[in-house]
Amino acid sequence: MPEPTAPESAPLLEIDGARATIRLNRPKYLNRLQADDLGALLALFAQIEADPSIRVLVLTGTGRAFSAGYDLGSVAERATSAEPQQSAGSAFEVVVNRLEDLPIPTICRLNGGVYGGSTDLALACDFRIGIDTCEMFMPAARLGLHYYNGGIKRYVARLGANAAKKLFLTAQKIDAAEMLRIGYLTAVTPLERLDHEVNALANVLAGNAPVAMAGMKRAINEFARGELDEEAADRRHRDSMRGAEIKEGIAAFSEKRTPRFGGR
Repeated sequence: MPEPTAPESAPLLEIDGARATIRLNRPKYLNRLQADDLGALLALFAQIEADPSIRVLVLTGTGRAFSAGYDLGSVAERATSAEPQQSAGSAFEVVVNRLEDLPIPTICRLNGGVYGGSTDLALACDFRIGIDTCEMFMPAARLGLHYYNGGIKRYVARLGANAAKKLFLTAQKIDAAEMLRIGYLTAVTPLERLDHEVNALANVLAGNAPVAMAGMKRAINEFARGELDEEAADRRHRDSMRGAEIKEGIAAFSEKRTPRFGGR
């Protein structure tokens, strides 16, 4: 995946057929997220969700790191402000939750280290493929910060209580092998094969039934959070049994061809 030559900026959106790619684009600062970036990401998520031709989203960074997390200066400024306002953590949590709830499957292409709040941003994606030299670091305990509830819940739901305690309470870095072992990474690959692995997974996801995937993704996320809407999930299941996707899927299977599913 060639990197853009545009100057440092808010996140960039690239669309290639059924695939959208959002690239964090402040490499000089290890793609540290600024307050303006949060609004830009929300706008990009809305644009992607509104386009039924997009079947998969890849989130990545420019340069040698995925992201150094949210700007600590902004956090400190809000912490010392006497003005009532939404906290930096709350604003960031809205973005991460929005990413997790996108109906299309999402892949985080971890081109390097992932630190602070960006560990939760990556964890909100459905899959994380990282290079074998990447590392992660959650420094909340060193900073005296009680992390926001949604992030802690996501860590526990995705990684389990023991891994969440290790990462939050020790505030120690872990390497790619440990990230894979605890389930943070879906796969580890050398840098030169990163795009090959991401492209292969993106192509598989883009070729599957989008409505069925969206419903199952929602059910899995709700179940992991202990918030499953069983009635809605059952209704989606029953609707799928008489929908256009299952008819095309069965026909393609019988005819030994690749299914051609419609839009979302």
